[in-house]
Amino acid sequence: MHAKSDIRRPRFLSFSGIDGAGKSSQIHALRTMAAAAGLRVLVVTFWDDVATLTRLRETAGYAIFKGDKGVGSPEAPINRRDKNVRSRIMTAVRLGLYLLDSISLRCVVNRVLRSNADLIIFDRYAYDELANLDLRNAAARAYARMIMRLVPKPDISYLLDADPAQARARKPEYPVEFLHASRASYLHLSRLLGSITVIPALPIEEVECLVLRQASMQLCFENAQDSSSAVAQEKTRVPESSSF
Repeated sequence: MHAKSDIRRPRFLSFSGIDGAGKSSQIHALRTMAAAAGLRVLVVTFWDDVATLTRLRETAGYAIFKGDKGVGSPEAPINRRDKNVRSRIMTAVRLGLYLLDSISLRCVVNRVLRSNADLIIFDRYAYDELANLDLRNAAARAYARMIMRLVPKPDISYLLDADPAQARARKPEYPVEFLHASRASYLHLSRLLGSITVIPALPIEEVECLVLRQASMQLCFENAQDSSSAVAQEKTRVPESSSF
């Protein structure tokens, strides 16, 4: 028996959060559960599938701001210089780029919603760019609202909260001070928009159980609910010392 069914269009959701919050782990868990329930799953990666002028943006981070290349790991930490560079000029550049990305995102969402997938998962969304703005500023808040009127609203938007120090230990790319500021901006954005489901900073297994249970109930996938319950029961046997 497949969970597929009476869904008129693919359901889609997004995962957001600071670097190292555990988005990839939760996306993998949800994708595995949905596939086990008989659903066709499509994962869209914001930087690879949505963002515009990516080569130019990467070059700027390396050549202009002297940031490191690659992805940081506990064994090989790096120092990226891109979204953590703050200045009036960079803010103006971001406003233009984020508008282009939002137009691209709208097109991508419309395209994938016409696919044969049952569930579409976005690895990052427009929220992750808006969180780079100074949302204490009224103009930045107005811009964020404008962008969210432009892009389609996911069925569920998850914000994975995380302790910045622990997140940096998992993915050492940005200074912990920046991660603290970024976390505060994400939480500010969630309050501003009121449509983001915040998952608290918990051990990774607890986060996984919470996400799977909520997703299966909110998206009304019957077989996925059964899979979610099985996963939850299995996870209760995992020691709490495993955390992120």
